[in-house]
Parts: sequence; structure tokens; C-alpha cells
Amino acid sequence: MRLDKFLGTTLGITRREAGKLLRDKMIEVNGSVVKSASMQITDDCDVEFNGRSLALTGPQYYMLNKPEGFVCSHVDDHNPTVFVLLDIVSPEKLHVAGRLDGDTTGLVLLTDDGQWSHRITSPRRVCEKTYYVEVADPLDESAIELFANGVELRGEKDLTRPAKLEIVGEREAFITITEGKYHQVKRMFAAIGNKVEALHRDRIGAVELDEDLEPGEYRKLTPEEVASFNK
Repeated sequence: MRLDKFLGTTLGITRREAGKLLRDKMIEVNGSVVKSASMQITDDCDVEFNGRSLALTGPQYYMLNKPEGFVCSHVDDHNPTVFVLLDIVSPEKLHVAGRLDGDTTGLVLLTDDGQWSHRITSPRRVCEKTYYVEVADPLDESAIELFANGVELRGEKDLTRPAKLEIVGEREAFITITEGKYHQVKRMFAAIGNKVEALHRDRIGAVELDEDLEPGEYRKLTPEEVASFNK
């Protein structure tokens, strides 16, 4: 494959843009600066752009521990996006499979595989998501049954799907839902007269957030984790 085509594929740029990178001496092949767009790239070539190794890869899948204050979009006029946390080539090719609000922390899945993310976010799929929640007022055991039966959200006609609530403290609980309605967990607690003070996602499907993954850190999903959403 020609070097300019290789750069276009791996970086998502045009051949003209690739040519400029070469003229600006920003591309190295096997440790040497290369300016020839027609150079043939083979499997044993090590191509680098700004010190980052480039490779033709298949779909990408990551987990990220989202910090508070970051948004799950590519562009935002007021807040940093989760994509600035990724030290990878062409993060703009990725999208979030199941967004979190800016003030919600925890597990975010990122991919460039649209069909895979659809299996996570589609309303027709039953994909469990577990959150740790802190609320303003003490929790009553009656909330467990209310959530299990479904609650009516403001502005909605249908009840939510059954949700599992596990109370672990006076104002702390884990809640597992199988939907992805707008601000759903916050609205569910509002429906029973309480207010969410903090929200953190721990799990999506069979994928759990690594305990040692600090806020802002990420890693690639294992093949087993990726395959768990294909069942």
C-alpha cells in the first residue's frame, strides 16, 4: 500500500493532507523521516506520526473511567469532552456507546463499531446498567418494590421497565436498569420524592469498570468483553 493511502486510512485524512504531513517531515518509517508519498508500506513497516505508531486495525473498543465535568460528545462550547482523554490516533472516529451526563462519573464504552454499540443502546435490547447513587434524603425499603414495579417519569406515559434497587446505606444504593431514557436514574428518584446527589456507573452488561482504573484512564476491552454484547 502506498504511504499516502496508508496515512489516509489510519488518520482519516485526504491524500493531499497526507502529502503535507510528509513534506513537513512529520512521518517516520522504520525510524527514518520519509517524504515520498509513493513509498510502499508492508506488514513489517513501523510507521509513526508525531511519535505515535500507526497501524491498520479493525474495530476499536475501549472502556474509560469518566471523570466529573467531561461530556460524552465530540464538541462542546463549555466543557471538555471525554475524547481529549484518549492518547490514540484519530479519537474523532470513536463514539460513546451509552452516554453519561457531565456530572455523572464511571464506566463509558467507546468504539468505532456502530453495529456493536447499537446492541448496547437499542431500546429493543435488554442491556443492564448498574449505577452507584447517593441521594439527598434517607432511602425507604418501599423504594425497592416501587422500582421493581416501574415508576412513572414526568412527561412519560409508560412506566419504566422493572429496575433492581439495592440499598447499601442510609442515602446510598445500587440501581440496575435496562433502559437508557434521558436522565433516567435521576428522574426515577425524583418520581419517588428524592434527589440524586451523586451518580457513578459501575457496569454495562457483563463489562465492569476496573477498580484500578483512575478517573480519566482507559484501556482496550478484551475480546471476551467485546463478544459479550454479541450474544
